[in-house]
Formats: sequence, C-alpha cells, structure tokens
Amino acid sequence: MQVPRLIIFDCDGVLVDTENLANRRLAEWLTAAGFATSFEYCRKHFSGRSMVSVQKEIEETTDVGLGADFVDRWNAGLPELFSHGVEAIPYVREFVEAVRAAGIAYCVASSARVSKMHITLGQTGLLPLFEHAMFSATMVSRGKPFPDLFLHAAKTIGIAPADCIVIEDSVAGTQAGIAAGMRVFSYHADPLTDRDGLAAAGGILFDDMRELAGLVPIL
Repeated sequence: MQVPRLIIFDCDGVLVDTENLANRRLAEWLTAAGFATSFEYCRKHFSGRSMVSVQKEIEETTDVGLGADFVDRWNAGLPELFSHGVEAIPYVREFVEAVRAAGIAYCVASSARVSKMHITLGQTGLLPLFEHAMFSATMVSRGKPFPDLFLHAAKTIGIAPADCIVIEDSVAGTQAGIAAGMRVFSYHADPLTDRDGLAAAGGILFDDMRELAGLVPIL
C-alpha cells in the first residue's frame, strides 16, 4: 500500500468521544417530538450524519414534524451538552502527530458544523492540530453517506481521491469515503459501533488507534 498524500479524519467517534452523549440527547429529543426511538437505534442509524439529514429522513418517512428550528436548537444546545467534558479517542493524538511529523497532509471532515468541532476539539486539546483544515457537511449540498464532503476536502487541498485515506467510525462515513474513491479505515472500538455495517460498506476494520501506524504507511 502506497503512502497516502492526504489523510482525512472524521471528528466524532474518531478524534473525540461524543457519539454516546449526542445520541442519548437525540433519542430524547426525537421521542419527545413523537418519533419514539432509543439511544441504541440512534447510535446505529444516525451516527456520523448531519442533523439536517436526520430531520429530512424522519419527516419524509413518518408523520412526525421536528420543526423548522430543529437544527438551530440542536446546535445551540451543544456547548452545554459538551460542557461537562469531552475526551479524545485514546491514542489518536499520537497518530495525528506522527502523520504531521511525516509531512503528510491531513484534515478533519465532519457532518458537524465547524463551530461544534471548535467546541469538542477545543475541549480535548486537539484543535491546534486541525485549525488549518476543517471541513463540514454545511459546505456541500449532500452530507454523508454521499461522497461530496470528502471530495470537497480533497479538491480544496489539491489531492486526488485515489491518494487519500479516510479514518471513519460510522457506516455513513465509510460509505461516503468508498463512494469518493478513497481507502477507508473504519474504527470500531466502541461496542455499540455497527461493525458488520462497517465491513459491508467496505471499510478496513481496526479497533485500536495504535494499530493505525501499522495499517497506514506514513513513513
């Protein structure tokens, strides 16, 4: 496997441990709005996706209306949600710093808004490593599982998709990376991660960030 020219990191679940907090709140909000659901369902079906796409799916497939201000209310509540502490994914900082030391371009590309990434990456101390290149699904017309976000990031940085590697933890994100023509490494350390879904989507599975240096050639 050749050395990549660009490594694209997802944010939630890959750099920062936020998926459980976010999906517990999402399940509460959706249930209160009339879409009876569970944390486990949200964790499996909505992880890695933007709230715009979540709202669109629910309103197009059910009679439930989440309200025109749903996404704005969600984003307004994130600072409070994450104010109690967000931790970095174990050992991911070491890998990012190794990539940086090797002189390989890297960035973060998330379904979340840049403002949310500033909160979560800021709390974990990872923000200074990614401030130079932060991409959000708000920058493209279609979020994950469509390839638009990853293609936008690669085009902006000036790297061909075939020379890019994506680090993901969600099925939607893995599908997006594969659709973009990139190699995808799918992290599944969280027991609630849809491991079978990641494999079916075409991801190269791993469950410890310390494994990445051996899987991804960076030297």
